[in-house]
Amino acid sequence: MLETVTDVIRDYKSDPSLVVTPETPFSSFGLDSLEEVELIMKVESVTGISVEMDGEILTVADLLALLEKAA
Repeated sequence: MLETVTDVIRDYKSDPSLVVTPETPFSSFGLDSLEEVELIMKVESVTGISVEMDGEILTVADLLALLEKAA
């Protein structure tokens, strides 16, 4: 799942060399709140998994946990 999320983030940011790890904070991507929602919607579209946004997603690991919980 990390590879899929990484690919989506790299595509969204148009940066194929972007380093993404579970510990990477979302703030490091330079996204505003609307862009974060758009990115998460793109991840949902690619994975076919809808996540409940019931808390803050601070790191890539937070998003991965939500995806795994919803799968």
